[in-house]
Amino acid sequence: MMPAWYQRMNPRERVLAWVAAGTVFALLNFFILDWVFGALARAQKQISTRRATLAEQALYVKERDLWTKRDEWIHQHQPTLKNPAEASALLDQLKEIAGKYNVLVENPAIGSGEATPYHQTVYASIETKSPWPPLVHFLYDVQRPDAFIVFENVNLAIDGSDPTMMRGKFKIARWFAPAQRTK
Repeated sequence: MMPAWYQRMNPRERVLAWVAAGTVFALLNFFILDWVFGALARAQKQISTRRATLAEQALYVKERDLWTKRDEWIHQHQPTLKNPAEASALLDQLKEIAGKYNVLVENPAIGSGEATPYHQTVYASIETKSPWPPLVHFLYDVQRPDAFIVFENVNLAIDGSDPTMMRGKFKIARWFAPAQRTK
C-alpha cells in the first residue's frame, strides 16, 4: 500500500522525510495561525474603536441640547469682521488691558489670519515684560469667552537679566464669524 518511492527509501531517509514534512506542516500551521490571530486582533481593535465611537456619539446625543444652545449663543454673540482694521482694534484692546496691570508691551505687530468654515481671524503679535502676578491677570482678562480672543502661540520665559520678571511672546487672535455661515 505504500508508494514505491517511499519503499525505496532507507530508514534514515524516511526519518528525514518525516522531519521535513513535519517542519513544513508546522510552518504552514504557524503562518495560518499568525494570520488568524492577526485578523482576530484587527477585528478586536475595530470593535473597540467602534464602541468608543458609539459611546462618543451617545454622549453627543445626550448633550445635544447643550451643544445646540452653545451654537446658538456663538451665532448670536460672535462678532463679524467688518474690515481688516479690526486687527488694530485688537492691538489697542491688548495695550489697554496690559496698561491696566502694568504689563509692558513691546514689538507689537498686526495681521490677518486664516479663514475657516467656523471663523475668520485677525491677530496681534506682542512681547511682554512684567512680574508674574500682573501677567496672570493680563492673560485672564484678555481671554474671556465672550471676547472670542484666543492665544494661538505662547512662549513664556524668565527674564535673564531680572529673575523677578517674566518675558512673554504671544500671537493673539480674535475669531470673527465666518464670511459664509453654515446652518
